Amino acid sequence: MTAKDNDDFMKLSLITDLKLPEIKVQPVIRLIQEAKDGENIASQLNASEIISLEKWLELSQFEGKINQMHPVYAQSEAFPQLFVVGIGDVEQLNGTKLQKLAQSIVKATQKLAETITIDLSTLPETLHYQFALALTQANYAYDQFKTKKSEITLKNIQFFAKQTSLDSTQLTLLQAIQKGQHFTRHLGNTPGNVCFPEYLADEALKLAGEFPDLLNVKVLNEQQMADLGMNAFLAVSKGSERSGRVVLLEYNSQQAQKPVVLVGKGVTFDTGGISLKPAATMDEMKFDMCGAATVLGVMRALCESKLPIHVVGALACAENMPSGHATRPGDIVTTMSGQTVEVLNTDAEGRLVLCDTLTYIARYEPELVIDIATLTGACVVALGKVLSGLFSPDNTLSQELINAGEQSFDRVWRMPVLDDYQELLDSPFADMGNIGGPYGGAITAACFLQRFTRDYRWAHLDIAGTAWLSGAQKGATGRPVPLLMQFLANRASN
Repeated sequence: MTAKDNDDFMKLSLITDLKLPEIKVQPVIRLIQEAKDGENIASQLNASEIISLEKWLELSQFEGKINQMHPVYAQSEAFPQLFVVGIGDVEQLNGTKLQKLAQSIVKATQKLAETITIDLSTLPETLHYQFALALTQANYAYDQFKTKKSEITLKNIQFFAKQTSLDSTQLTLLQAIQKGQHFTRHLGNTPGNVCFPEYLADEALKLAGEFPDLLNVKVLNEQQMADLGMNAFLAVSKGSERSGRVVLLEYNSQQAQKPVVLVGKGVTFDTGGISLKPAATMDEMKFDMCGAATVLGVMRALCESKLPIHVVGALACAENMPSGHATRPGDIVTTMSGQTVEVLNTDAEGRLVLCDTLTYIARYEPELVIDIATLTGACVVALGKVLSGLFSPDNTLSQELINAGEQSFDRVWRMPVLDDYQELLDSPFADMGNIGGPYGGAITAACFLQRFTRDYRWAHLDIAGTAWLSGAQKGATGRPVPLLMQFLANRASN
């Protein structure tokens, strides 16, 4: 994603000092509540000045039900291009319904106009921020490798509201999140023959080139990792012709405060190594770098928003391939921490690249560390595609992340990370195995990482279920960029 690509992002603005009929930008989208207890939808539409309103309501059968949408063309002198969109019972509105509402509005208008106006008057103020975020998420397309490009023309959304919880600070944050989340989606959707470890390192360097006053980047190659004793990491990367990289990005390094450190798993393609995965859906293993893509997206969003907070991002980038040089099941490696690991399954590789990276970043003396990884299929079995798994022994940090997830509707669910599970990692030949048996796989993976994080506050986000969608809607979601940016914004404001 180049600086030019930033011109394609949707800009958000706010109108509070005009009356609705004075708005000149068309089309206008009116959000209409479902009528109940004898209320009249016509009263909500009066300001739209629709000709023969009662007749139109009769013929259109518009009732304000959630996601019910009708274009009303050339029926109003004030609004020649008008859409009325039902939002249902406002007491029943939630983040999921807002996302579907946003998707419907964007789909109906993204090829129609460069700018649209959305009247927020009937939407509860507490939902304005989430709705605006959902609109930015809906206006995304990935067509880099298509000969016929998408024809999206929508560039601006202006919100109309006499009273709103939105302000200029929130709009700036929303646009920064949009750019960061789209960057993450773009990286995640890029195929593995293009996006490999060196590619992610180059993207980090390009980002630093865009924001030289805010961002410093350092890249470790395999020789430097070997000199540091990062043998668990190298046990993964040595099977590939593409060499591994650890990429370190420091934002606001001049800040005196200790940094928040974000560590992202960046396995750019995961075949499973010698413990080869089945062929079905293996193409989706290009998404196994979405943890690293998330960190890059957050770093872009930080640079765009200029939040006053010190953050370090670390990308653990490798490709997991079978070859004559690949690690065998049963091999034993010594990690950077000095602990030894028996590699029982080479498809449990994410924890191997992460454990050495988690050891390395201790030199930054972090305030806290959050790792983000598409780590286990077990987490997908437990939580599906709705919630990311949150593992941490730190109650305060966990609650901060849960709260940020609710605010951004990028939610997490806290899972146990207890010493009771640690014995499942025991090995007769090394300090630990890299898997813990058939039960509680997401938990034992977190317990493995915990052994390398004893010296600082730590949380682990397993995003294997939320980082991408499969099927007809296949593609990277950009989660949990909104969660982490909300978390950092909350900390910056405090």
